[in-house]
Amino acid sequence: MARPRRIVLVRHGESTGNVDDTVYEREPDHALALTERGWQQAEETGKRLREVLGRERVSVYVSPYRRTHETLRAFHLDPELIRVREEPRLREQDWGNWQDRDDVRLQKAYRDAYGHFFYRFAQGESGADVYDRVGGFLESLFRSFEAPDHPPNVLIVTHGLAMRLFCMRWFHWTVAEFESLSNPGNAEMRMLVLGDDGKYALDRPFGRWREPAPYGITD
Repeated sequence: MARPRRIVLVRHGESTGNVDDTVYEREPDHALALTERGWQQAEETGKRLREVLGRERVSVYVSPYRRTHETLRAFHLDPELIRVREEPRLREQDWGNWQDRDDVRLQKAYRDAYGHFFYRFAQGESGADVYDRVGGFLESLFRSFEAPDHPPNVLIVTHGLAMRLFCMRWFHWTVAEFESLSNPGNAEMRMLVLGDDGKYALDRPFGRWREPAPYGITD
C-alpha cells in the first residue's frame, strides 16, 4: 500500500456568505463565490502549499462548491503534477435550500444548546450526517492507497466542519472532543504527516473554545 507522506486539508477562502449571511436568501449555498479577500487568502495558502509540496505529485479532492473550486484555482498548482477529482461527499453541511437568515440564526442557537454533532437543521443535515459521508469518503481514500503509483501527497479542499470531522474519524476522536474544537479560519491548512513509526500526526491542533465534557471514559 502506497500511503502518502502528507494529507493536506484546506478550508476555502472567505466567501460572500462569510461576510453577508443574507446572501443565502438570494443565492444557493453551492454557488457562493470567493470575495476579493478570499482570493488573496487562497493565493497566500497556495504559496505555502507549493513550498511544502515542491515538485511532488498530488492527488486532489475538491468539494463541488464554487468557493472550493475557486480556492483550488487560486493555489496555482502545476497541472502536470496534480490529479483533480470533484468529491460530493466533501460538500458543506446542508442547512436546507433557500435559507431565511433569521430562521438560520435561531436554529444555530438551538444547535449551540443541543450540540453541534447531533443537532439536525430543518430540511438539512446534522454533524453526524456529515460524519457518515466523510467516513464513506475515507473508505474510498484508503482504497486508493492500494495503487502502487499513488502520489506521495493528498490535497483535500473542503469546508471547516468537514475538516474537523475528517480528523475526528481518522484519529478516532470522541464526540466530546469534536464539540470542543473551533473551525479553522478561511484558507487555513492542516496536514496529516506520516511519521517514521508509520502513524500520521496532525501538524498543528485545531483551536479549542472549551474543554471536552465526555459522558464516559474511552480509550
